[in-house]
Amino acid sequence: MEEIFAADGWLNLTITTIQDYIWTYILIAVLLGCAALFTIRTRFVQFRMLGEMIRLLSGSNKKANAEGKHISSFQAFAVSVASSVGTGNLAGVALAITMGGPGAIFWMWLIALLGSATAFVESTLAQLFKTRGEHSFIGGPAYYMKKGLHKPWMGSIFAVLLTLTFGFSYNSIQSNTICSAMQKAFGFDPIIVGIILTIISLCVVFGGIQRISKVSSVIVPVMAVGYLLLAVIIIIMNITLIPGILKEIFAQAFGIEQFAGGTFGAVLMTGIKRGLFSNEAGEGSAPNAAATSNVSHPVKQGLIQSLAVFTDTIVICSCTAFIILISGMYQDGTSDGIVLTQSALEHEVGSIGSIFIAFAILSFAFSSIIGNYFYGETNVRYLTKSKTILTLYRLCSGGVVVMFGAAASLQLVWSFGDLFMALLTACNLIAVILLAKYPIRLLKDYQRQKKEGKDPVFHRDMLPEISKELDCWE
Repeated sequence: MEEIFAADGWLNLTITTIQDYIWTYILIAVLLGCAALFTIRTRFVQFRMLGEMIRLLSGSNKKANAEGKHISSFQAFAVSVASSVGTGNLAGVALAITMGGPGAIFWMWLIALLGSATAFVESTLAQLFKTRGEHSFIGGPAYYMKKGLHKPWMGSIFAVLLTLTFGFSYNSIQSNTICSAMQKAFGFDPIIVGIILTIISLCVVFGGIQRISKVSSVIVPVMAVGYLLLAVIIIIMNITLIPGILKEIFAQAFGIEQFAGGTFGAVLMTGIKRGLFSNEAGEGSAPNAAATSNVSHPVKQGLIQSLAVFTDTIVICSCTAFIILISGMYQDGTSDGIVLTQSALEHEVGSIGSIFIAFAILSFAFSSIIGNYFYGETNVRYLTKSKTILTLYRLCSGGVVVMFGAAASLQLVWSFGDLFMALLTACNLIAVILLAKYPIRLLKDYQRQKKEGKDPVFHRDMLPEISKELDCWE
């Protein structure tokens, strides 16, 4: 089976050509433009309100806990981080360095720093236009397209794209990475690992959002802290190399050699693609998780989701980048993806490094699989109330696609992912731009109430022109 997928070079070439065209001529300018615009319009909210973000995340959601049926802010944060923290942080960074050189890391940082403002806007919109589901609040871009823009057809297009992107394409990437890591560390057959992973995934996805949020809120902090500690130790052991590495990152991001050699575009495009895959700011995925939380003001969850982008790319992705660049293993071009990250860690701490990464990516990527599944489920529910279709989606997302990723080639699954990511992001950004005025007004209201010494509370009467569309803010 693996040979069949790997032999489909023409398919991979066609998909790569299409998605590169979209990225090169359309999406990079729009993505950076929106991120810069929202940063200015929110008066650099991602920087000036960083302390408030941390305070909100560390505080308990007493209402959610008391009622016992709502998702807390931290759990919604964990679900979104569970989806974004995974393959993009370990394998995606390695691919960025392999394809774009160290300079690609700078553009990953930039899209994260500016994209945090985009994440704030889209997640605040998701909270504003959320609705009541069977077990929790539900919402996301499809819902604010329908209720905010009054374009249900646009919401349907987005829902289909997101389901294809996260429920199918991204889950194949996560599965492919897990199987590659296990094969590198232990020599396990990817097909056998894929079968085991499929069984476990199906058991979890049939448990619903409550189980997903509980699993994510436990796995994400543990796996992130463990990986960060190892990375910090390696960086400290090689602290004298860091100034030279930083110099190389910035030099290759804007270097004369890159312009003269015509590779600057590849560095820019690779860094932004891998950065967006990692933190998902503007892609329209995190709002699906943001909408589920029970908060007193939409801005609260918007701020928390903005922090998730910073956590994902600036912290965790940078750890992977430094490990790879310290090792120098990327220069020989013999490996890429998760195998390069494993080889880099082996170079620094011995064979135990490959084993550690195998277990780390198992935790990271598996949490991403269940987070991706939830995003897809939210949008399947937007499209139809049929339980039969939902069951089929669960079987495909948690079963068929996971098995496909285990058998397919690395290049094929990543090419599919980049193509769907481009289409999904373009659709979402159109809606976010048109609706951005509401999060801006809500942010001003939030700051006003904070200055008055209040715990900010939002009522739908504060936005009378759309109050009829806000059924969760009595």
